[in-house]
Amino acid sequence: MKIIQLSDPHLMTPGGLLYGSDPLARLDTCLADIGRNHADADLVVISGDLTNDGERAAYEALREALAGFGPPCRLMLGNHDDRALFLEMFPQAPAERGFVQSVFDGSEGRLILLDTPEIGQVEGRLCQARLDWLDEKLQEARDRPAFLFMHHPPFRIHMPVLDEVKLADADAFHDILRRHGNVGHIFAGHVHRLIAGSWRGIPVSTLRSTNHQTALDFSDSWRLGHEPPAYAVVFIDADGVVVHFHDFLGGSA
Repeated sequence: MKIIQLSDPHLMTPGGLLYGSDPLARLDTCLADIGRNHADADLVVISGDLTNDGERAAYEALREALAGFGPPCRLMLGNHDDRALFLEMFPQAPAERGFVQSVFDGSEGRLILLDTPEIGQVEGRLCQARLDWLDEKLQEARDRPAFLFMHHPPFRIHMPVLDEVKLADADAFHDILRRHGNVGHIFAGHVHRLIAGSWRGIPVSTLRSTNHQTALDFSDSWRLGHEPPAYAVVFIDADGVVVHFHDFLGGSA
């Protein structure tokens, strides 16, 4: 099973720049690279912060950018998004119980895409309704492995300014995962960095933005990084999970 993850495009009204870059142009370049090199992907996941300010024009630009995109694609929300406006503008997007959450059953397991933003907050939260939904979807998977995609990571990355805005209710979230014991990997966005490791025994990874990055700074301040944008090529089979990170500007996969 081949999955592509990209994250945090932070689209603005077309023509707008963010940290000196054009988010829409960079997303277009990313999608073109994926289309050329990974048209065989089972699924492409964009893991949140689709827009920078939840603007209607930005969602319209996203809709246009994806109109000619070949591989199947699922959109997720981040703390910069507007859930109500997104659901209005993407009425065909999979959503359950009022949240932009869904499952994808592939040949090697079940992908579960979570909706972690909480209105008016930067940190992520999973209310009881969302936790109950996750519990049900993991139960349905039974003996099949499950792989979670979420905007907010539930784990510390040891960068204080970002750890303050991770998933706030990580313990309640982990209680569900521990009870089922079938989660093989957690893929997150939000932090705009390439990070890999494990959290309470579960392998995890995060991804750079398609537009701008976070500098490797372990102080109490946030700095803009100057690393190139990237996406992930994920292979899942009976032996496990392999994640390749690809810098897509000026390169080929």
